Amino acid sequence: MKTRYALLLSLSLSLATAAHADETAELWTAKCKSCHGADGKAQTPTGKKESIVDMSQPAWQKAESDAEIRKYIANGSSKNKKMKAYKDKLSPEQIDSLVAYIRTLKKG
Repeated sequence: MKTRYALLLSLSLSLATAAHADETAELWTAKCKSCHGADGKAQTPTGKKESIVDMSQPAWQKAESDAEIRKYIANGSSKNKKMKAYKDKLSPEQIDSLVAYIRTLKKG
């Protein structure tokens, strides 16, 4: 009985994690992809025009802390005024999920 419960719990957690990952990918597509690109490389018309940094670069990933990324998402960027503040549009949990998503963009 305990084995069945553990298996059921494990399956439920993995399904919840997959659903959360899908929601975050949809959020990235809706709010971030048009400027930062699907892969975070900013090879979009807006990304190129605004000289948006390639977030997949290991040097960028190392230089930016999670707190700094969270701040950029919440408050916008002083480096690029077109980077909107999302603190009134996204929940803290959504912002945290985007930070985690950005970390997955790291090359190699």
